[in-house]
Amino acid sequence: MGQKDISTTANNSDSDNNTVKANIAFIGLGNMGAPMAENLLKAGYALSVYDLSADATQRLQQAGARVADSPKDAASDAQVVISMLPAGKHVHAVYLGEDGSDGLLAELPKDTLVIDSSTIAAADARLVAEAANKLGIDFLDAPVSGGTGGAIAGSLTFIVGGSADAFAKAKPILAVMGKNIFHAGEQGAGQVAKICNNMLLGILMAGTAEAINLGVKNGLDPKVLSDIMLQSSGRNWTLEVYNPYPQVMENVPSSNHYQGGFMSKLMQKDLNLAMQTAQDANVDTPMGAKATELYGAHTVENGDKDFSSIMARYDSTVLPS
Repeated sequence: MGQKDISTTANNSDSDNNTVKANIAFIGLGNMGAPMAENLLKAGYALSVYDLSADATQRLQQAGARVADSPKDAASDAQVVISMLPAGKHVHAVYLGEDGSDGLLAELPKDTLVIDSSTIAAADARLVAEAANKLGIDFLDAPVSGGTGGAIAGSLTFIVGGSADAFAKAKPILAVMGKNIFHAGEQGAGQVAKICNNMLLGILMAGTAEAINLGVKNGLDPKVLSDIMLQSSGRNWTLEVYNPYPQVMENVPSSNHYQGGFMSKLMQKDLNLAMQTAQDANVDTPMGAKATELYGAHTVENGDKDFSSIMARYDSTVLPS
């Protein structure tokens, strides 16, 4: 692959300034990656995509993407590579390869911009970033918040770690897929900020479910109690937009048998990442540890249910038998 100039303007051919937009390789077309890639296509980017799922690649091909037969093929003519993969081991396999030297990074030219939006351990992100830096490749860890709805709507929050220069290059592209774009700090900072947020979210959801259950078991109406707490010092995001008790709020997973949303097993994954990061930094996280324990037990049978289904830990009747 030869070295190529990067332009991140909004159109493949911009008549106002005669710049040509960067070709993008997108690796990982799951529930989040596929709609993110589609939004890039809608914005006029030339996209090459790779995923193990034939259904996923066919969907993107129909939307206008070129389907590649490997990550290296996808990146063969790309100035920007974006990945959205399930776990750190998959990020390692794509970028570093089996022995740490035969992955995608070894094939990319200098000045390639790599944006990994997977949620992985900060240490894993830093390991890949260090390898990229040695090759003159800009690497950003850019995990997202906002769920599948945000991915479809192009309203995700990107939490980015990496150099200021790389962040500036990436921001116009990220703005196509997201509404809130934060530069958290140096490489790995995006992952740290993401797991801090999700650890707190897990704690809040488990605590909110516990409090509502206490009220219900003492004769209170769950909606009335939720409204009271919303106007009191217990107010939090879960009460505002994602109530865990069925039929208290419309258009949330708890009122749809806990289908859709953010699966409990993914919350468990993020909580485990938080515990790993806490252990690496010798930081005490007792509430995070308790939330990890609760979700660990809950996901044994309810891993595919939305994470608000932790309500069933306190009241088993909320889940259909």
